Amino acid sequence: MSNPAADPRQMRRIIAEDPEWNLATVPLLTELCLQSVVDKFETNPILSELLPKHKAKVLENLSTKLPLSVTANLVEDNCYWEKCCKARWNVCDVSLYDNNWKQMYFERNLEEIIEQIVPGTTDLTLLNDTLKLSRDYIKQLNIKQLLPPVKEPPIKDEDEDEDSGSESGDNIDIDHFDFNIVTQALPFLRELRITYGVRDCGMNFEWNLFEFTSRDCLLLSKALKHCDSLVTFQLHQSKVDNEKCRVLISHLLDHPTLKKLDLSHNKIGDSGARAVGKLINGRCRLEELDLRDNKIKANGAAAIGHGLGKNTTLTSLSLRLNSMGDEGGQAICKALLKNRTLEVLDIGSNELGEPTAALLSKVLGENKTLKKLNLSCNKIGQDGGKSLQEGMEENSSLTNIDLRLTEVGQECEYSINQLIKGNVNHEYFRRK
Repeated sequence: MSNPAADPRQMRRIIAEDPEWNLATVPLLTELCLQSVVDKFETNPILSELLPKHKAKVLENLSTKLPLSVTANLVEDNCYWEKCCKARWNVCDVSLYDNNWKQMYFERNLEEIIEQIVPGTTDLTLLNDTLKLSRDYIKQLNIKQLLPPVKEPPIKDEDEDEDSGSESGDNIDIDHFDFNIVTQALPFLRELRITYGVRDCGMNFEWNLFEFTSRDCLLLSKALKHCDSLVTFQLHQSKVDNEKCRVLISHLLDHPTLKKLDLSHNKIGDSGARAVGKLINGRCRLEELDLRDNKIKANGAAAIGHGLGKNTTLTSLSLRLNSMGDEGGQAICKALLKNRTLEVLDIGSNELGEPTAALLSKVLGENKTLKKLNLSCNKIGQDGGKSLQEGMEENSSLTNIDLRLTEVGQECEYSINQLIKGNVNHEYFRRK
């Protein structure tokens, strides 16, 4: 008997609705199943049960808009979190986050939430839920703005000067976000950077938008004290004055892990500097201290110098853009005759002159640990330059010195730089 399939005349002709259809386009059952897993992932997340090759396929097709409650503790794939980051932000420098895309996503996400909180108005449910999901993945936070609470507009007296409104905000007591909520919920937080102010306020500018109140300071200080994992803390451009500096320092005196403290671009004067001197003279294991652009004068520099002379952990100190004068500069120099750990010192733009250079010459001859020195924008003068050159002739450790705008003279600056190059070469061959 003949086979009907062998006879084209006896075969049924099938006319498909899609003229492009053919048997080769039918997806595999495995692919259909995996697509179903992807489509229903939010309600029925299946990942660990899959084979490695199937798991990779699902991760490749997962939506970046899935809620964190689903993906936070389930998805570890770095490629997925890279895709999430790039879908949300135009600029993504993962090198700032230990080259970990998941860490980057969780840290930036939490930063944005905190920066948009209006105290007393914003519901904190989202923050609390995010903190629970983020606790294992956040190591650093960089808070670039903190919003003040909404205040009722003051009733203006008809006789009040219309132009006085922009200055009256200085006396208004405004409290911001309480960081105790964050530090208690994040056991691995190592770096915290904060600026009390509002970005892009435009025509709505008021001084009270940049007010760091006494209550803010107290709450923040308590949050820092109980953050046992904190290594780096930065609070700059926040109008930190002497009183607030003393409060902060009093809560950091016995901090077990803090190594880097940045209070630059504030209003810290001599009284606050005395508290800093007590900090570096105490049990705190601080290694880097940045006090640039404050209001520290001779007495404050003397207090810091007193602490520096007894300190055994600090390796970097910046006092740039203060007003120490020669009296303060000499106090720091005297401390360097005793200190044996400081490697980097920046005392540029401090109204220093030849008297400081003369004592610094002695430091260069005796101190064997200082490696980098910034004296720029001081009126050292030619006599001061000669003193520095004499000190450098006895020095073998300094490998970098900044003498820009010091008026030491080109010849003297050239000679000092040649001595520096000799030290650099000596250090290079010593290491080899």
